[in-house]
Amino acid sequence: MPIALIESLDREGRGVAHVAGKAVFVDNAVPGERVEYSAYRRKPAWEAAQIVRIVQEGAPRISPRCAFFGTCGGCSMQHIEERAQVAAKQRVLEDALWHLGRIRPETMLRPLHGLAWGYRHRARMSVRWVEKKGGSLVGFRERRSSYVTEMTSCEVLPLKVSGLIRPLRALIDTLDMQGRIPQIEVAVGDALTVLVLRVLEAVGVEDRERLKRFAEDHAVQLWLQPEGPDSARPFWPVEAPGLYYTLPEYGLRIAFGPTDFTQVNHAVNRLLVSRALSLLDPRPGERIGDFFCGLGNFTLPIASCGAEVLGVEGSAGLVARAEENALANGLADRCRFALADLFDAAACAGLPACDKVLLDPPREGAIELVKSFAARPPSRIVYVACDPATLARDSAVLVHVQGYRLAAAGVVNMFPHTSHVESIALFERDK
Repeated sequence: MPIALIESLDREGRGVAHVAGKAVFVDNAVPGERVEYSAYRRKPAWEAAQIVRIVQEGAPRISPRCAFFGTCGGCSMQHIEERAQVAAKQRVLEDALWHLGRIRPETMLRPLHGLAWGYRHRARMSVRWVEKKGGSLVGFRERRSSYVTEMTSCEVLPLKVSGLIRPLRALIDTLDMQGRIPQIEVAVGDALTVLVLRVLEAVGVEDRERLKRFAEDHAVQLWLQPEGPDSARPFWPVEAPGLYYTLPEYGLRIAFGPTDFTQVNHAVNRLLVSRALSLLDPRPGERIGDFFCGLGNFTLPIASCGAEVLGVEGSAGLVARAEENALANGLADRCRFALADLFDAAACAGLPACDKVLLDPPREGAIELVKSFAARPPSRIVYVACDPATLARDSAVLVHVQGYRLAAAGVVNMFPHTSHVESIALFERDK
């Protein structure tokens, strides 16, 4: 078997080595260690491999906390000390900005990281009946597989939700509609836990009683979703306090629905909002655009600083939720919300001019929106990104075409123990 020296981590959390001029990506390997490996996929320029034997252990290696790590595909970096995880993500960000955008930040921001275990307040678990296992499985998919991990707990889910995995398996095994529930979506707020069951057939009388008993025994609210996300409705108890999270620094309470998009790590989200507003520096009387505003996660804190904010979002449901949140927090007079497709060039061209802008797009980035800034350039742009590659692409337009400076950038460890890289960047334009 060949032996390789692991040089670094790639953007999927795999160890990177070079052997005979070919890149080798080794699952669960750690920088600085020597491993004997076996390739499971070969291409002319690279190989994907797994460890056969660790010849010399790397300093960042630790024992994974979760008993299912290595099988479950939910985490890929539990074997790496947390500070080393964050450092690897910072390197992924820097590499993407330079190699894809030919840009280096003037300042690298201190990485943001917080709650590392029990942080995942949103999750989607698969459900499968597996005859060989003697019942239903509830959990995340296995690595590189469509199979569901045979798991009984999860270290990144809140303790209460992790403790529901066994009872959920037992519940589904008793249902007449067992086999007709392909997934369970989890949403955790400050005062309520909601489980959304995707159901492929009408729920019978006996199953309804079983579901009600489960909700009461475990103090959760069950929702049923017969079709798309908009079809989800409360099942039991019908009345509940509602899902919300707080931003104590700004005195805000943000309500959300169980199928709405929210950041999964509430503790790190608070740090992210604080960092974003520090970089944006909103002032009373300024006109600020919050693009891909969602349910107002950044819009409301900006408005609380006295600025006039336009929140723009492509989902009518989220726009309505944002308006409700602005009203409930006494900020409706400083917030205006609009529905627009921010991936459409014509829609972006029709947006009003803003003094400053914050954008938080999905993985596809915001290329059409970024291009539209050329006609009405804001003085400052804060870009919250969930994909370093699209951030680098959009940054290249801002810097090389529109004359902005990439004043600062850094990572936000929103998803500890995974290879997901969330980041934030500040662009400034000289007047």
